[in-house]
Amino acid sequence: MAHAFTIQAHLPEDHAQATLIGRVWQPNVGPVLVKVNADGVYDLSTIAATSSQLLELDDPAAAVQAASGLPRLASLQELLDNADTARRDTGKPWLLAPIDLQAVKASGVTFVASMLERVIEEQARGDAGRAESVRKAITAVIGDNLSSVVPGSPEAAKLKDVLLEQGVWSQYLEVGIGPDAEIFTKAQPLSSVGLGDEVGIHPKSAWNNPEPEIVLTINSRGKVVGATLGNDVNLRDFEGRSALLLGKAKDNNASCSVGPFIRLFDANFSIDDVRRAELTMRVDGTEGFTLKGSSSMSMISRDPLQLVEHAIGPNHQYPDGLVLFLGTMFAPTQDRFGPGQGFTHQVADIVTIATPKLGALVNTVNFSDKTAPWTFGLTALLKNLAKRQLI
Repeated sequence: MAHAFTIQAHLPEDHAQATLIGRVWQPNVGPVLVKVNADGVYDLSTIAATSSQLLELDDPAAAVQAASGLPRLASLQELLDNADTARRDTGKPWLLAPIDLQAVKASGVTFVASMLERVIEEQARGDAGRAESVRKAITAVIGDNLSSVVPGSPEAAKLKDVLLEQGVWSQYLEVGIGPDAEIFTKAQPLSSVGLGDEVGIHPKSAWNNPEPEIVLTINSRGKVVGATLGNDVNLRDFEGRSALLLGKAKDNNASCSVGPFIRLFDANFSIDDVRRAELTMRVDGTEGFTLKGSSSMSMISRDPLQLVEHAIGPNHQYPDGLVLFLGTMFAPTQDRFGPGQGFTHQVADIVTIATPKLGALVNTVNFSDKTAPWTFGLTALLKNLAKRQLI
């Protein structure tokens, strides 16, 4: 099932006013940081060798906007035409994930809807067949609307006491409405895939799903300087069996997708746009199945900047910066194969995550042992930059 990659579909709707950066694989050169315009992509190597380095500037957007005389690498449509990994010509340039040296972190259980689904996963012990009956039992006790509960508040503490008495307290409720947010490592630097690449699910997983999220880009000083889209691919059965399997549920080959571009904060885009964002997600299966969902950032339990404070500060530094997945309220329950079976991925599913201010991120699903192996790591990047005399 082919997907058409177009400027209209994948750039922000107001792209003429957007400051966009990305990364391109240039054959016989390597990864190149670029400024992204509708009329083409331009080499930013004279400004910064990596996106991590660019985001350390006092005003990255101003630096990109002021840059002149940049070499033009290709038209944007040429890159989009070469985005689909199934049809990619490796002799021509293609888009990479727009992040590189940054730590890849994620916030968990930041929306009530997904929090309840995590409790259900835990109670069902990772068995999708038990999910519906567990869902009914849990919501009968705690309801399905906890949006008025402020995490870490006295009211949240009182609710915890009540739920403990009723025997339904959960580790997911602890991070969902307790004082400490869940922040975990999603993937390793340079391992994320980008627009048109395959995303990986573990071949032993029988219950899994995409997670459409906004991803903040943050420099080493803890300043949020931009945002992009991400797919925090999740194995519900692995994590449901044991929280200690979180690493295996979240970090597999090609299980982290980021892109298509980073939109830098400037006069036309700010953290308030992130707070107001409405994400849509669509999964198209080869058998004709379609799943649609959405995630409204206005429903998040903790403000995005509060989550940043939980991720970086006096107790944890990131000298190369970090990106932070903000979580999702999307928890698919639509039956795909039969009543009560819920949703799970199939190989060749096409996943589209979009929001007007950031564009659209599209990937195709495969098993993690069948996706392209991750081979270009930190050593390879350092050698490449040294050869190009960029470090």
